[in-house]
Amino acid sequence: MGSSVRELAGATPATRDRYVDLLRVASLGAVVLGHWLMAAVTPDGVGNLLAVVPALQPLTWLLQVMPVFFFVGGFSHALSYRSLLRKRSERSERSERSEGSEGSERSEGSVYSAFLRARLQRLLRPTMVFVLVWGAAALLVQLLGGGGGLTGVTLRMVTQPLWFIGIYLAMVAFTPPLLKLHERYGWAAFAGLAGVAVVVDALRFAAGVPYVEFLNFAFVWLAVHQLGFLRADGRIRRPALLAGAGLVTAGALVAFGPYPLSMVGMPGEKVSNMAPPTLALLCHGLWLVGAVELLRAPAARLLERPRVWRTVVAANGVAMTAFLWHLTAMFGVYGAMLALDVGLPAPASAAWWAQVPLRIALAAALTAGLVAAFRAFERPVPAPPGAAGATGAGPLAALGATLCLLGVLGLSMVGFGGLLDGRTALLIAIPVSAPAAVAMTLGGWLLVERAGRAGR
Repeated sequence: MGSSVRELAGATPATRDRYVDLLRVASLGAVVLGHWLMAAVTPDGVGNLLAVVPALQPLTWLLQVMPVFFFVGGFSHALSYRSLLRKRSERSERSERSEGSEGSERSEGSVYSAFLRARLQRLLRPTMVFVLVWGAAALLVQLLGGGGGLTGVTLRMVTQPLWFIGIYLAMVAFTPPLLKLHERYGWAAFAGLAGVAVVVDALRFAAGVPYVEFLNFAFVWLAVHQLGFLRADGRIRRPALLAGAGLVTAGALVAFGPYPLSMVGMPGEKVSNMAPPTLALLCHGLWLVGAVELLRAPAARLLERPRVWRTVVAANGVAMTAFLWHLTAMFGVYGAMLALDVGLPAPASAAWWAQVPLRIALAAALTAGLVAAFRAFERPVPAPPGAAGATGAGPLAALGATLCLLGVLGLSMVGFGGLLDGRTALLIAIPVSAPAAVAMTLGGWLLVERAGRAGR
């Protein structure tokens, strides 16, 4: 692993934006650390430290960095899709001359399918391994009559971070049409998405329209994703203005509007800024994007150091695996403490805080072990050559991505608890069980793989 990281780092093109790689790793790392810190685990269940100590909720304005990851995703998706278009341009021209408009449509469809396969593979391969391993473990535990106490909590909660994978899949799928809107309208395309998010919140809070708030799972996160397109074209020229405007607006919305202070979900709260996302969270995203852009120049100088860059390269190669398994490690630590009869102090007590460094160190060590076991599945596998420009590759890939999106979101909601009891959760008003969600995800991935190979 060390020699390959050294070779990858040494082969980095001078044109590569290393800061984007750092932001990707740092944002996922902050989410992992935040989950480890916020979990208030007792023998009776799992609470949230921010609910126990509300005075800590302002820290979420710094630590809720998921918007940064989606912003970086927009940047990377724009570059990746444009690169595929350039590589296919000569082939498309030949197809147009020999086959007319049909050849052009086939080429565009094949680019889309190849783009989806390339972007989804590093997400779905480690995700499916995680899902299948946990599904088998959950089935075994419940067949043996287990599933109560902390084990039952783990089976329900360990899949919750998959919501992020589901939202990211949607961003990948919508990249081509939204990139076209960006190339035509620039900032106005972002303003359009943000404007719809404003309307959704107005209908939700002022008019009381039921269920409309769930539309902002799309519009808020896609607006943040659109900021990545703007960065790819160098159009975020005043980051201080963006950060200031976002921070002031988010503060005003929380102070005078119906929005809570915390930028992460709180148990039992009537309104969450995260689920579904609100206008306040979008403004929080603007402040974070502006802030990280202000740090771009000093960070770029730091990343010129070989040792620092090698660390970032190594972390990027396992970041998704670590994200998927970090809650497994955390619950493993707490389970071991209970099994060894190590006391779990009351959350936020002096003894609890004194125990934090040890718990985090143990969770990090266990996560490293899980990464060592499963990191191979994060490495992309080249697709074998197929029928270039195959008809229907684009729609097939879109269908596969939709199934993956629904399956992963469904699994994040239902978890692996109650497998033998037929437990379900509502996904867009449709009850979904864990086996059905797994089947949708696996079937969608196979469709994307098939379309991507045909598109080659």
